[in-house]
Amino acid sequence: MTVATPHTFEIKSANFPLVALLLKSTDLAALAREMAQRFGDIPDFFDQDALVIDLSPLQGAEAAAPAHIDFAALNALLGSFRLVPVAVKGGSPAQMAAARQAGLVSGNDAHLLTPRPAPASPDQPAEPVPQVHSAPLGALVVDKPLRSGQQVYARGRDLVVLAMVNAGAEVIADGHIHVYAPLRGRAIAGARGNTEARIFALALEAELLSIAGIYRTSENPLPPEVVGHATQVRLVEGPDGERLVMTPML
Repeated sequence: MTVATPHTFEIKSANFPLVALLLKSTDLAALAREMAQRFGDIPDFFDQDALVIDLSPLQGAEAAAPAHIDFAALNALLGSFRLVPVAVKGGSPAQMAAARQAGLVSGNDAHLLTPRPAPASPDQPAEPVPQVHSAPLGALVVDKPLRSGQQVYARGRDLVVLAMVNAGAEVIADGHIHVYAPLRGRAIAGARGNTEARIFALALEAELLSIAGIYRTSENPLPPEVVGHATQVRLVEGPDGERLVMTPML
């Protein structure tokens, strides 16, 4: 029997970018508070991004009696942050069944991206890394000073600031941050988990530095050798996990 090729459609395999949420607690009130603290002042951080909910952190101790999850409430909570839950993975049979009832599909085949290999020691320079994380868009360039209360977010790309970032201002990028002036406010690079992101400042005096969720606040003073100097900030794996390392550039 001859089967005619359809004229109205074609089916092909496709890769689709997903954001993953590793759920570590079923306390949705606590989750709402912490997400508001993290993303509440960045309303455009997510833009209807498809999301897979990873329940594997909830297993282990709870495996004998898996916790109940209100997926309808969880979906609504995530939707309020402009996330679109589409799949779930890593749950118990009961949790996966409840997720399907809430309209989520099984995403057990989804693989989370792993961070880059770390150098053998914090003092050993990292080997050159292929630019697999390079943003597809050109860098966002800001050529005016940022005052206290102002915020700039370079979504999906690097951020270049040609003027002072004053105390109380905030610069955020999914890629690298370059500040060719004094950096006195808050700088958050690799905002979506890019551990290869770095922060470069002509004069480092920042209130807060962050790369891929690893923070250093003004409560922990900057090393004296970098204060007010041209500095590079990057993530390095240490005995206790990843930490921010600041290196003078001159």
